[in-house]
Amino acid sequence: MGILTWIIFGAVAGFIASAITRSSYGVLMDIVLGVIGAVIGGLVMTLFGYPGVTGFNLYSFIVAVIGSVVLISLGKALSR
Repeated sequence: MGILTWIIFGAVAGFIASAITRSSYGVLMDIVLGVIGAVIGGLVMTLFGYPGVTGFNLYSFIVAVIGSVVLISLGKALSR
């Protein structure tokens, strides 16, 4: 995927993950969390034997949101 696609993908995934975890970090941080979350989600899915982020599709989007939720939850747990 191109860099612009990753940014859009990450922004949407980060926004949804922020809504799920009831966090408010702002648009820029949502993009960062979404992109990093996509990477984390891909690694986690690979560890369980499933493909990671495979492109711009629904499966990859769900993986990115899961990774972002994990990242935000981990950050909240460590900040307490």
